[in-house]
Amino acid sequence: MVVTHITIASVTIFLHRCQAHRALELHAIPSHFFRLWLWLTTGQVTKEWASIHRKHHAKCETEEDPHSPQTRGIKKVLLEGAELYRAESRNLETMQKYGHGTPDDWIERNLYTRFSWAGILLMFIVDFLLFGVIGITVWAIQMIWIPVTAAGIINGIGHYWGYRNYDCVDASTNIFPIGILIGGEELHNNHHTFGTSAKLSSKWYEFDIGWLYIRIMEIVGWAKVKKLAPEPKFAESKAVIDMDTLQAVITHRYDVMAKYTKSLRRTWRHEVAVLREKAQFGAAHLKLTKKLLQREPNKLEAPQQQQLSEVLAHSTVLKTMHDMRVELGLIWERSTVSREQLVHQLQDWCLRAEASGIQALHDFSRRLRTYA
Repeated sequence: MVVTHITIASVTIFLHRCQAHRALELHAIPSHFFRLWLWLTTGQVTKEWASIHRKHHAKCETEEDPHSPQTRGIKKVLLEGAELYRAESRNLETMQKYGHGTPDDWIERNLYTRFSWAGILLMFIVDFLLFGVIGITVWAIQMIWIPVTAAGIINGIGHYWGYRNYDCVDASTNIFPIGILIGGEELHNNHHTFGTSAKLSSKWYEFDIGWLYIRIMEIVGWAKVKKLAPEPKFAESKAVIDMDTLQAVITHRYDVMAKYTKSLRRTWRHEVAVLREKAQFGAAHLKLTKKLLQREPNKLEAPQQQQLSEVLAHSTVLKTMHDMRVELGLIWERSTVSREQLVHQLQDWCLRAEASGIQALHDFSRRLRTYA
């Protein structure tokens, strides 16, 4: 368990956050240690891992995604994730397009890449000499740890099941709020929302042990954090929206929409009794509609949009909040509109929200004016 945890730490800190996303810089001492350890325990080539992961982000949930359970099926990714990885590693176009900036020194070219299998063999010999026959079991556990946890669980379950703090464009989920067993990679939805952040935890109840190790290395001078997810800042509520407020709202749009979704949930609890009384919708139907109401509107398929419309037709409050959410999302999607026009649109949105007579919309608008 100790050595597999070191392996997980090497993957998340060195391969993932440092190499693939450039979220931090590492001193030569931990950098060379991580490369050596990964060679011994995984036979991993840094350029291959970084290339495939970068392509995963660039082509996420499409047919070109090397390991999306949304296109390949959860069973395929969960049970054959390592095979999908090996197949993509032989794609020279992927290596050339996404492999830039990874280590290319003498030891990488002549040992870690050229003889990637040799480290695994050396580890087998070491385990056997240290523990005898039981060392074979120790070695086997070391060898399957990354294929199961990273290639299977993170790439599979992390895009299929779990909770979401942010409704980002892909299907990524947070598997569990306490990120220890897989080094913090359990917080996968947070990562896909803020891909270049060295810290994967977002909420107060989430824990990312990989970030703990990075902070320790930073204190001793072995690491330098380059990028973190933006944290919302607030000031006094402004009567008139200005350019600074607009920029803050766009920068923190994921936080804005997460808070709006929270307001929608609270409003739903008040309106659900009205829906049951007016339209006599069944519990299962309403439960599904509640989930659809919280999703990004442009992600809904035609049948889902139809079901949502049928329910919203019986609640003016929910329909208004749903429509206002669509309008708010368009503000940071309009690339052809000038910033002055966007400021005017955001000001108009706030005025209409506050005049709607819906307390949740009024309170949200007042909060929106405080982003700084």
